[in-house]
Amino acid sequence: MTRLSKKDVLRADQFTRDDIDLILARASEYEAALASKRELDLLRGKILATLFFEPSTRTRLSFEAAMQRLGGRILTVSEAKSTSASKGETLHDTIRTVDGYADAIVIRHPDIGSAEVAARATAKPVLNAGDGAGEHPTQSLLDLYTIQKEQRKADGLTIALVGDLKHGRTVHSLATLLSQFKVSFLFVSPQTLRMPRGIVGRVQERGIAFRETEDLGHALGEADVIYMTRIQRERFADAAEYDRLKDAYVLTRAALVKAKPSITVMHPLPRVNEIAVDVDDLPGAAYFRQSANGVPVRMALLALLLS
Repeated sequence: MTRLSKKDVLRADQFTRDDIDLILARASEYEAALASKRELDLLRGKILATLFFEPSTRTRLSFEAAMQRLGGRILTVSEAKSTSASKGETLHDTIRTVDGYADAIVIRHPDIGSAEVAARATAKPVLNAGDGAGEHPTQSLLDLYTIQKEQRKADGLTIALVGDLKHGRTVHSLATLLSQFKVSFLFVSPQTLRMPRGIVGRVQERGIAFRETEDLGHALGEADVIYMTRIQRERFADAAEYDRLKDAYVLTRAALVKAKPSITVMHPLPRVNEIAVDVDDLPGAAYFRQSANGVPVRMALLALLLS
């Protein structure tokens, strides 16, 4: 049993450096097992409930694939209207109900703090798969895993986080997680979509160098990793404001001429138009490899939490 056994995964700041090293080492073992077609049954007899009150492709399917790759089974809710939430049931009551059916619960929900609400309603492990514009801690782990695979390290790198940094739960968690490493940040966004001050403050407290800018071209010349994000239509109350900002940053093959030859291009996906398709076949275009890394990383988390 490890320190992570029976724990919730709610925020990126809950992980120590030892936790991170353990999870990613285990993920590497599972990636090798998958590559060799070795069958695993560590979680045989266990059931994972995946509750998605917001749309998802990669996170839901990779969690479900991870559980099944470990020999477990799944119960899934893929949209809110198929649950009793559409009848007015509270999240607390939904979780209390699912507690009787599953050994762990993955939840995505539009409200910041919803994962904490879920965790208070059950003693079973709860994994936050995105709480509105809050956090996405398991995504940050697979992002770090990707960075280490692509760049052979994390320490010493300059990481550019680009796009909707205000609402982007993936960049909130990634900036928090990477603050445990010797990195520097470039926060690239329109003025109205800057990184939340609380996360900037956490980066400062840990002595991490950072700079905020609106200039993607300048960042391309410095970054070892560029992490693009989409401008999130669903987070805007004002459609006109979204239309004004939606094409603020578009990464093209031509633009990458300014970048280091070894640059790694990442994106949590889905992309809209912020990375042109002519980037896809470049050696540093890692976003589909990044997506695939979700399976071994989530296998590691589930195994550590449930075994």
